[in-house]
Amino acid sequence: MKFIAFEYDGTQDIGILDSSTDKIAPLGNILAKHIDNNTHDLVALIKYFSEITGILDNQKGILDFSKVKLKAPISNPPKNIMCVGKNYFEHAQEFTQSGFDATSKRGDNIPDHPIIFTKPASAILASEEKIKSHKNLTKQLDYEAELAVIIGKQGTGIKKENAFDHVFGYTIINDITGRDLQLKHRQWFIGKSLDTSCPMGPWITSADEVDAENLNIKCWVNGELRQEANTRDLIFDIPTLIETISSGITLQPGDIISTGTPAGVGIGFDPPRFLSSGDTIRIEIEGLGHLINKVA
Repeated sequence: MKFIAFEYDGTQDIGILDSSTDKIAPLGNILAKHIDNNTHDLVALIKYFSEITGILDNQKGILDFSKVKLKAPISNPPKNIMCVGKNYFEHAQEFTQSGFDATSKRGDNIPDHPIIFTKPASAILASEEKIKSHKNLTKQLDYEAELAVIIGKQGTGIKKENAFDHVFGYTIINDITGRDLQLKHRQWFIGKSLDTSCPMGPWITSADEVDAENLNIKCWVNGELRQEANTRDLIFDIPTLIETISSGITLQPGDIISTGTPAGVGIGFDPPRFLSSGDTIRIEIEGLGHLINKVA
């Protein structure tokens, strides 16, 4: 299933998208009726999914996808956005060699353990919405195409062999980064947490529809293919990330783990190719649709 958050006729709702017909089956009222919850958001649906799954199977698409405005799939209430740095071999090398990595020495390309940082909920942006250029703060805005895991089942101390039992589905994230800020502050939070620096979407695809360990990822800037890889190239796979993060942190339904970006980001070029106002970034992950945003 493809779960979508959207606005229609001035009202926000959630639904199931039938991509074969481009029709949406609205779910907000059904969710409120069956779980006594008036928040029409996907976090509530994820939390109570096992209780209403039989009802969802019978819903029919009635709204045209072209008539709705996409919203970010996870935005209200805010959930944890946990991101992974240097998690593809070639990107780890291009980042360390770029001179923008203040956390490791040249030649120290591959991390021994997952590098985890976070983004705030204020960074979330829907597909088709504009990324702020933040020209007063950064001159080196960069893009990063990433597969994001949506947690569906609460857990702590999760073992790798059970990790996929806690996954609800997947979406796409563009980990927008101010590289000069990332280098200046010698850590990653500020450079990666500017408002609108977490484009997400276009929807959540349920875990049963894709093989997350074998998905093609592509990213274009102004129509030029910049990134192309497969999730099988991850240094630390999804079960390892879930085990690592949950070892001392309780993962909750709706939490997000963005798994890292492959090679081909702006700092990987000589000279670097940073984003400018008017640039369009299109990210496509097999089975998950495409995330498109323009820099304001």
